[in-house]
Amino acid sequence: MSKKESGKPDAKNLESLDLKAVEAALKKEQYRRGYSKALRSTIFSLIVVAAAAVLVAVLILPVLQISGTSMTETLQDGDIVVAVNSKNFKTGDVIAFYYNNNTLVKRVIAYAGDWVDIDEDGNVTVNGELLDEPYVSEKALGECNIELPYQVPDGKCFVMGDHRATSIDSRNTAVGCVGKDMVVGKIVFRVWPLSEFGIIN
Repeated sequence: MSKKESGKPDAKNLESLDLKAVEAALKKEQYRRGYSKALRSTIFSLIVVAAAAVLVAVLILPVLQISGTSMTETLQDGDIVVAVNSKNFKTGDVIAFYYNNNTLVKRVIAYAGDWVDIDEDGNVTVNGELLDEPYVSEKALGECNIELPYQVPDGKCFVMGDHRATSIDSRNTAVGCVGKDMVVGKIVFRVWPLSEFGIIN
C-alpha cells in the first residue's frame, strides 16, 4: 500500500501545511501590530485634540454658563455663552469678570474718569449724557449705595446688569468697579439654547 493510500501526508504536504501555518501566524501578528499602532495613533490624536480644545476654551474662547437673572432679558439663567479673551471692549459690551472666586457677567457702562449718575427712575447718564439702553426692559435705581454722581476710578470700568432691579454691580460697593486684570473676556456668542443661538448684542 502506498503512502497516499494509507492516508498519511507525505513530506511535501507537511512542508505545505507548515508554510501555510507560518504565513497565517505572520499575517495575524502583522494585523495585531498594525491594529495596536493605529489604536495608539488614534488615542494620541484624541488627547492632542482634547488638550487643544481645553487650551482654546480656557485661554482664547472661554465657555461660560449664565447663573441667575441679573442679565435678563439679554441672557437667561442656564444660557451657555462663548467669550473672547480680550481686554479691548467698549461701552455697551457684555463682559465676564472674576469676583470672589465666581465669574460675573455685566454690561460696560463707563470708563476711568467718567462721571456716572442714575436718577430715581433708573435713567443713566455718563458725563451728563443720557445713555440709550435698548437692552434694558425695565429701568430701576436698584441696589445702589454709592454716592452719585460717581467718578470711575483709574484703571477701572463701571458695569451694570441689564435687569437693573436685581443686579448687584458697580452701583454697590459689594462689587464695585472692575479692573482689566479681573476680566475673563467679552461675551460674543450664545450657543445654548439652540433656539437663541447667535451673537450677543
